[in-house]
Amino acid sequence: MPATPDASHAARVLDLFMPLLYFYNQDDLPLPAIEFIGGADMPLPYRDLLVHASDMTPTLREFHNSTLTLQIVQAEMSPDYVMRQVVLHRTSDNAPVEYGAIGIQLGGFPKEVKQMIRDGVQPLGGILESQHVPHQSAPRAYFAIEADEHTGELLGVIPGTRLYGRCNALTHPDGIVFADIVEILPP
Repeated sequence: MPATPDASHAARVLDLFMPLLYFYNQDDLPLPAIEFIGGADMPLPYRDLLVHASDMTPTLREFHNSTLTLQIVQAEMSPDYVMRQVVLHRTSDNAPVEYGAIGIQLGGFPKEVKQMIRDGVQPLGGILESQHVPHQSAPRAYFAIEADEHTGELLGVIPGTRLYGRCNALTHPDGIVFADIVEILPP
């Protein structure tokens, strides 16, 4: 990221990082510096974990050879929208495997799926998978970010640690976006 961000960079951050910015603004925290990187420039193993058009829940479950649990850090809900800040943990040892923020538009889902999402008992990707909800994953950007105290505490890393992530959109088969997601992985 340039020392003085230009307006187009600021607008892109605002657009892509909206769910994360929402919670950072609520807690009056400055967003750490973000460096956009190309998928081909993503270092391994992060490239294998982030640069694909699949849901993160099954990707991380397979990589870690463990089911995942959901920790909701903060959530805001209206009848048609869920916004939450989460950490996914390996069930095998409770280690954090992803920190994220997500905004989910509930329209278009069956009643039982809406309730499962609102209940927040399992990750969205696990719900979509178990309920056979047709959808597509469309990564919009890849990035590196420096862990701040907040992210460091949630992921168990020292502030200043370089982390990698992606901004992703989930769509219904008709192309309508129902979820905007920021996904950040620990080392």
